[in-house]
Amino acid sequence: MIVSRPAPTLHSPISAWPKTEQPREKLRAQGAASLSDAELLAIFLRVGVQGKTAVALAEDLLHQFGSLPRLLSASPEELTKIHGMGLSKWSQIQAAYELVKRSLEEGLALDSIFSSPMHVREFLQAKIGRLPHEVFLCLYLDSRYRLIECQELFRGSITQTAVYPREILKEALARNASALIVAHNHPSGNPLPSEADQNLTKTLKNALQLVDIPLLDHCIVSGSGFFSFSDAGLMKISDK
Repeated sequence: MIVSRPAPTLHSPISAWPKTEQPREKLRAQGAASLSDAELLAIFLRVGVQGKTAVALAEDLLHQFGSLPRLLSASPEELTKIHGMGLSKWSQIQAAYELVKRSLEEGLALDSIFSSPMHVREFLQAKIGRLPHEVFLCLYLDSRYRLIECQELFRGSITQTAVYPREILKEALARNASALIVAHNHPSGNPLPSEADQNLTKTLKNALQLVDIPLLDHCIVSGSGFFSFSDAGLMKISDK
């Protein structure tokens, strides 16, 4: 007589799941792209809590924060409020996220930014898209439009950042930059430029032209949006 065993549930120990459904085994056999967000996150969490597997805990986290980007930007205080999540697990998640950001930044240093404009967008959204405060970045480029350095030059409140064109000019010259991209985030979630953003772009472009450093783009990033002055055709506008 054949006795059928009940199918493993999400709360059964992962070791009891079929090999093809265990996150690590699935990754080895099918590649990381085959895993869900919860399964990938479970690999970093390593273990769950009593009565709940790492996958179930990961699904709870994604539900609690609403999205993967929101989870990745969670503070230690926010994350450790959840049962089973301590500073160690928060550190593991942050370390993985930082590796992703550094990998994207290194890619910009190896190839011309024009060879992969989507790479620039992904980097900026990972870097500043989910920050609760506004920051202003400068991407200094060499003569082949590869990244020399990404510098956070100014930091402000949730509503505005004080940006000083003179400082940007000085930092660009110090790095012998051949071109520049600037970017800032809108914590409000709306990436569309304000009148102040447009005026700043014109001022920066004209100031940099005096030392033959073209301003290639001004990007505005939010958690779910992205605006490029260049893509919108606004970099050709001059206030002269």
